Amino acid sequence: MSDLAAARARYVELIAKRERIASPRLLEALAAIPREDFLAKGPWRIESEAARGYRLTPDADPVHLYDNVLVAIDARRKLDTGLPSLWAHFIDLLDVGEKDRVVQIGCGLGYFSAVLSKIVGPKGRVHAIECDGRLAARAANYLRPYRNVEVVHGDGCDEIGEPADVIIVHAGFPHPHSLWLQSLRPRGRLLAPLTQRDREGAALKITRKGRGFEAEAVQQIRIFPGRGRGVTALDDRVADWWQRAAALAPLRFRGIEQGLPSDG
Repeated sequence: MSDLAAARARYVELIAKRERIASPRLLEALAAIPREDFLAKGPWRIESEAARGYRLTPDADPVHLYDNVLVAIDARRKLDTGLPSLWAHFIDLLDVGEKDRVVQIGCGLGYFSAVLSKIVGPKGRVHAIECDGRLAARAANYLRPYRNVEVVHGDGCDEIGEPADVIIVHAGFPHPHSLWLQSLRPRGRLLAPLTQRDREGAALKITRKGRGFEAEAVQQIRIFPGRGRGVTALDDRVADWWQRAAALAPLRFRGIEQGLPSDG
């Protein structure tokens, strides 16, 4: 076994044990998708959970990418690829399966789009939306071999196409958007990070149940903000309300009015 293959095997084992991953398809996807295919050439700026800043890898050997580390996309803006264990945990929690239609809002450079592509298989679809035109173009190029992935440069709060089994939001917002809820198929699942201006908050899992929805806070999170969202003190208060309400018990509601749940 090569050093790279061994590093990739350790990477999958680490995530599987740490997050108690239940989905064999997810573990197979993590083992199969080369992380280096979705980045510029190294060396790379990486950051572990415990660190307070990026460090430069000693060289461009992809073996450095097969650890539970963030990799900088734009270090100046603190925009990175996302922590592999965290997003693997969310994908597992959402029970993404074969033939599902998955929408990603904020796909970045497309690594997790490729992972999802492998999970849903040729009869499933991944609709990957990215609001940054340069990132969207790079993601589309990286994802060209993945025939069941469509990359769209757009705003995931305005248009996400057909109804979805799973919607995953990869940026922080003050509240779930009505479009996301309306676009869920019966028993569809949404992962939405709800954050304040300091980028801190909680990820909520929202499930469509009958005519309504059920929300629960599943993980504290710090994440890059969605473009133009979460910029006022009112946004902070709305995000804080959702986090507190969903942390106490599953929150049941019918829709969203002015950012808060309603029974209308």
